Amino acid sequence: MSNLTLHPMKEIRIIIQGEHLKFATDLLDNKATGYTIIHNISGKGHHGFHTAHPMFNEMDSIIMLMSVVAPEKVEPILAGLKPLFDRYTGVMFVSDVAVSRAEYFSPGSARK
Repeated sequence: MSNLTLHPMKEIRIIIQGEHLKFATDLLDNKATGYTIIHNISGKGHHGFHTAHPMFNEMDSIIMLMSVVAPEKVEPILAGLKPLFDRYTGVMFVSDVAVSRAEYFSPGSARK
């Protein structure tokens, strides 16, 4: 692994109700080069245990979005999500990560 150079970045994980997916993806489309969505997650938190059994569709379930961004993109994403978290259930985690291909996470360099 000595031939790889790692570049510091931030990983953002957003856990929200599925009905708010479009709000979050619209924000990330403008602030990040990409993201991963995991539908129908289960877990226990502030409001107790939540199972991954959507009643009618995936919008009724809990989802997690994950994205890796440059450190300077974290604050604009936080500001964009604040109205959502002020009104609805959800949580966000920001962690330090390192990536081997920094160009994949830089604006204007998204691969086609």
